[in-house]
Amino acid sequence: MQLAAIVISLVTTVIGIALATRAGMFIYQVVKTGQADGGRTGQPWRRVRTVGVEFLGHTRMNRWGVVGVAHWFVAVGFFSLVLTLVTAFGQLFDAEFVLPVLGGWLPYEVFTELVGTFTTLGILALIVIRLLSLPSRAGRKSRFAGSIAWQAFYVEYTILGIGICIMLLRGVEGALSGVGSYEARYLISYPLVAAFHGLSHAVLVNLIYIFAMLKICISFAWATTIGINPSMGVAWHRFLAFFNIYFKREEDGSVALGALRPMTSGGAPIDFEDPAEDAVFGVSQVEHFSWKGILDFSTCTECGRCQSQCPAWNTGKPLSPKLLIMSLREHAFAKAPYLLAGGGKSMEGEEQGSAEQLAGVPAAALAEAERPLIGTAEEGGVIDPDVLWSCTTCGACVEQCPVDIEHIDHIVDMRRYQVMIESSFPTEAGTMLKNLENKGNPWGMATKARLDWVKELKKETGIEVPVIGQDIDPAEVEYLYWVGCAGALEDRAKKTTKAFAELLHTAGVQFAILGKEESCTGDSARRLGNEFLFQMLGAQNVETLNAALEDAPKKRIVATCPHCFNTIANEYPQLGGHFEVIHHTQLLQHLIDEGKLVPVNPVEGLITYHDPCYLGRHNKVYSPPREIMDKVPGLRQQEMHRHKERGFCCGAGGARMWMEERIGKRINTERVDEALSLNPDIVSTACPFCLVMLSDSVNGKKNEGAAKEHLKVVDVAQLLLDSVKALPQAPEAPAEPAEPAGV
Repeated sequence: MQLAAIVISLVTTVIGIALATRAGMFIYQVVKTGQADGGRTGQPWRRVRTVGVEFLGHTRMNRWGVVGVAHWFVAVGFFSLVLTLVTAFGQLFDAEFVLPVLGGWLPYEVFTELVGTFTTLGILALIVIRLLSLPSRAGRKSRFAGSIAWQAFYVEYTILGIGICIMLLRGVEGALSGVGSYEARYLISYPLVAAFHGLSHAVLVNLIYIFAMLKICISFAWATTIGINPSMGVAWHRFLAFFNIYFKREEDGSVALGALRPMTSGGAPIDFEDPAEDAVFGVSQVEHFSWKGILDFSTCTECGRCQSQCPAWNTGKPLSPKLLIMSLREHAFAKAPYLLAGGGKSMEGEEQGSAEQLAGVPAAALAEAERPLIGTAEEGGVIDPDVLWSCTTCGACVEQCPVDIEHIDHIVDMRRYQVMIESSFPTEAGTMLKNLENKGNPWGMATKARLDWVKELKKETGIEVPVIGQDIDPAEVEYLYWVGCAGALEDRAKKTTKAFAELLHTAGVQFAILGKEESCTGDSARRLGNEFLFQMLGAQNVETLNAALEDAPKKRIVATCPHCFNTIANEYPQLGGHFEVIHHTQLLQHLIDEGKLVPVNPVEGLITYHDPCYLGRHNKVYSPPREIMDKVPGLRQQEMHRHKERGFCCGAGGARMWMEERIGKRINTERVDEALSLNPDIVSTACPFCLVMLSDSVNGKKNEGAAKEHLKVVDVAQLLLDSVKALPQAPEAPAEPAEPAGV
């Protein structure tokens, strides 16, 4: 028995190590086929700290309750129980083998008992959760829909098998040591010790050999399996995740939200005023992604948390962030032999590899190399155009991903090539781009229309809004109010603009606007993929803002649109524009705290608040709008099921505001249905795009009789104004005429 156990274990070990090592080197080579990517190594100690915090704290996973706790024990057990594998090898040669120094040390023994037990229980919990959420039962609602099921179950049952072997070995070890009563070192496994007690020495020794062999064979059969399947992300992520988290985009450890990265070619930012002749605009082939992008694809564990939160997937559209990453991963690994042999296509489609270089490339890899990255199923495309254009860039996928995959950056990079090189994008978005180029706003309205709301406000309230440098000196301005295209030109959004301006006037804040000098920030153009247009609009705005605020004591800007807020605060620094930018809800909250705005009039009703994606997830502004509503008398707040970090998109982001939804349920309708389930009187938000999208759906529901007629959708600023503004005094009743005397 001992000899058989030794031979079987060692052969399995050698094969497993050899294949896993070969696969690890192959993964490294595949990742290297990506483009250079600078800026991934700064602040190394902060990056190390981020890895430690995210792994040991399971910061993203623990948001999911029992799943996070169970996975923590499984992840920690995988690495911390490796010494039990060393012990198993020693037991093949000596059944009573213990580790030097640690073996027999009570704290180590107790640690092994606890972690071994909870790892086993943890993986059992994860298996049960997976079985209860099988796609065969839940369909698209299952976050495992589309995941490679056999790989996931194989990994889970492997861990379960190893955990059982650890505990069985503990039981036999105790019996072999003659433990006859409860001891702390067998804190949990003592019932097994007692079960094996009474067996002969020879039987116990043989059981040690069998269980040690099983533990080793299960472990290295797993190594063999992942060695044969280098794209098996559900297994390889336990190694690759550390690197993926370390090399994440943001040095401070935050997720890849907010700003988009500048467009690069060969790892260097493109100079749009004088681009290099060989500059590659966007991504049209998998090797055009950066090495970090390919590492992202390789690290995906197919957990489906991104998919479960994606507004597109939840409304019947073909986009699943998980399936998109998986498709890119499988394509990258299938095409890798061709790329590693020297193959590749120029921008004109000419083959760059010689016949000699490609002679030994498998036919499957050559066929994979011919597939277009973006294309329909009939064209053999890796990513369908409907998948690419369904994304709202809401950031739910990036926020939830436990291994820090940067989905939005990759989606926008593919869009950039489609827009700038192929001119292939939804036709209705073309109108928006032309309007931005010609009129500086997506509606194509005349520049002078940007001041219409100012005239309306003066007529309604008598308040005059000054234009900086024209009606007011920059040195007198506390805040430059960036109105935005929607805030100036869209009728519903103009109500927010006027309400906010009136509140600033009431609070005595010296503010001004740019008026006709303001132009679109370029948010929609950039997220659609037209980086050139964004650069043009952005450079123009940065120049205008710098000139307008040159003499201002502080370059402070307040914006009512989260998209403008995000672009000016996070993306204009890429263009040389450095400003102090806040959202209007942040300023209003501050003014309330200072006592400059005092909500006194009650606004009665049940209210539910919708978190704008570019205010919440992208910029972590969650509290100010809620705190403002808390201060308004009469309002009763109730959160929708999906709120804050898990808030659900309105459907307007990522330039989707300008594209028609032709597949599945409308995203804004899904969100309004969730709001209506609370039977609210008011749906509030803090974004003009959200205001438009939610209003459209609510009006549709009213027409169908599915929503209360008095239900209204308003910005937080409008609610606050209703509460701050003095109620009109009721006219005094005329005095009764005195009755004549003697009557």
